[in-house]
Amino acid sequence: MDVLLLRHAEAGEAATDDARELTPRGRDQARAVAKGMAALDLDIDAVFSSPLPRAVQTAATVAARLGLETTQEDALRSGRSAGHALHLLDAHTMRRRVLLVGHEPQLSSLLLHLTGGRVHMRKAMLAGAEVISLDPSYGSLSFLLSWRHLERLGQ
Repeated sequence: MDVLLLRHAEAGEAATDDARELTPRGRDQARAVAKGMAALDLDIDAVFSSPLPRAVQTAATVAARLGLETTQEDALRSGRSAGHALHLLDAHTMRRRVLLVGHEPQLSSLLLHLTGGRVHMRKAMLAGAEVISLDPSYGSLSFLLSWRHLERLGQ
C-alpha cells in the first residue's frame, strides 16, 4: 500500500481551532498542490480528510482536481494520535494508494511509525510512503514535497 500524507494549507485565525479556514494564501497553496499532484499522476484510490474546515478545504481542492471524492474521518482530526490514523489505514488495506489530509503532529508521527524516519510536515507539504506492513518501520519514504515543489511540477 502507498500512503500519501498531506498537511492542510495555511489557515487563518478563528474563535476556535476547529473553525479555522484557509487563508487566501492557503487556497493558493492548495491549488498548487492539486496541480502538482495531477501532474504526478499518482493514481490515488481514496482521499480521507480530517473533518476540520482547513483540512476539508485542502482535501476538496485536491480531490476535485483529481476527479475524486473526499471522505471525512474523525481519526484524522487535530489532536488525534498516529494510532487513530493507523486504524483508519488498517480498515482500508485493500486500497493500493490512499491520501490522508490532516494535521501536525499526527502526520509526522504516522510517518515515523511507518518508515522510522523523522520529518516535520510543513503546511501544504506532501509525503509519500511505500508501506509493506502497518507494523513499525516496514515502510520507506518515497518523497517529501513542499507546495512550492508541487507548484513547479504543475506548471
